[in-house]
Amino acid sequence: MKSDAKDGATGKTPAEVAELLYQQLETELGGVEIYRAAVRCAVHPKLKEEWRKYLEQTERHVRIMQDLCAAFGLDPEKDTPGRQVVRHLGRSLVKAMDLALGAGKPESAQIVAAECVVLAETKDHLDWELIGKLAEEGRLEHADKLREAHEQAEDEEDEHLYHTQGWLRELWTEALGMQAVLPPPEEVHDVRSQAAAARVKKARRDAGREAGEAGA
Repeated sequence: MKSDAKDGATGKTPAEVAELLYQQLETELGGVEIYRAAVRCAVHPKLKEEWRKYLEQTERHVRIMQDLCAAFGLDPEKDTPGRQVVRHLGRSLVKAMDLALGAGKPESAQIVAAECVVLAETKDHLDWELIGKLAEEGRLEHADKLREAHEQAEDEEDEHLYHTQGWLRELWTEALGMQAVLPPPEEVHDVRSQAAAARVKKARRDAGREAGEAGA
């Protein structure tokens, strides 16, 4: 069994850092299964294509996290209570998509899949943000490895979350009988930040309001 990661400043084992890395590895492993299920649920060709791309990227993120764990002397096979919780949540999301798909309503299953992806990517996005903050702080012995991993994944993780949030909003809009924009503006404008997502959402609301006033 490999030892836990070492703090460059104190020489002590930063257990919380190790737990974050373990959980993020588990999040990426679960993400692979979540995207496989989401692809099965996708009806819109563009969304299916998008999620297939995210699946490939998530498979690469698994390898990035495995390498990162190795750099910190962590055993990627070590299980922790936190990993068990993450694994349980991931499997629950896959089961939810399977249940929706089995109900025989493809469009509804597609919405459930988008909801599940957003839930999973919210955790994923947060963990990568924390890894980035640790890299910026530079306290750990292998902070450069954290920085390298974060740079490889950050833009892709932003896209996964913000684009799927856009898909979810527009798919629900369509299901409710209102005018939807598909693919969503987030994808058209390649949104990759919270600020950009907020601007696109505001523009989308304004456009919808103007369309409603014109039709009144």
